[in-house]
Amino acid sequence: MPGPGVPLRVVSYNVHSQRDDTAALAEVVREAAPDVVIVQEGPRRFRWRQKCATLADSFGLVVAAGGLPSLGNVLLTSLRVRVTATHCQRYPLTPGRHLRGAAYAQCRVGGVDFLLAGSHLSTDPAERPAQAAAFRRELAAATLPVVAGADLNEGPDGPAWRAVAEGLTDTAVAADRADRHTFSCADPRRRIDALFVDPRITVVDYDVVDTPRTRRASDHFPVLVDLLLPAADPATA
Repeated sequence: MPGPGVPLRVVSYNVHSQRDDTAALAEVVREAAPDVVIVQEGPRRFRWRQKCATLADSFGLVVAAGGLPSLGNVLLTSLRVRVTATHCQRYPLTPGRHLRGAAYAQCRVGGVDFLLAGSHLSTDPAERPAQAAAFRRELAAATLPVVAGADLNEGPDGPAWRAVAEGLTDTAVAADRADRHTFSCADPRRRIDALFVDPRITVVDYDVVDTPRTRRASDHFPVLVDLLLPAADPATA
């Protein structure tokens, strides 16, 4: 049985720039009832603030961080979660390639602070390792327990995946569900989307939500994970 701690429900989701069935997308997330959603391929161009707010509202959530400054990585939270600080990161641009980055939010829930992070790495295998290293440096510098979701564009045997995962818990492995593929919805045969957490965090449950609705909502399946954050020390809470 899970020990004492603060429950946190997380969805990490590449929403395919909302090019698919947006009503189904909203229904998928609302049905999951997450505390936080880590979005890849969220709004990043014209009117991005309004579009991020509209996306969050469709999920019954609010915007914590991201959008244009993080190149489409967006962090959303329920009102149960308080955001205390945010920042965004842009990876060095390879000429002729797609500019990418990451979003970070320091959050508090149930008296416990944690760092929420999200990123989407390049489709180019030559470019991914440097981006993964930059993302990992930010995660490694955190003193708070980390909850990091990403579309890594490669599987667990890839160097970028291994770089991001170093020192963290792969929630799919912890739940013995690493055989669940996240991409593509039309032909699921790869696990390229992941949620990594600090070893101090307990993984209670993990699912890749494969339903007729999620197959309409995006080209990636959402990753849904229930966590227990380490309980706050009463002397410091």
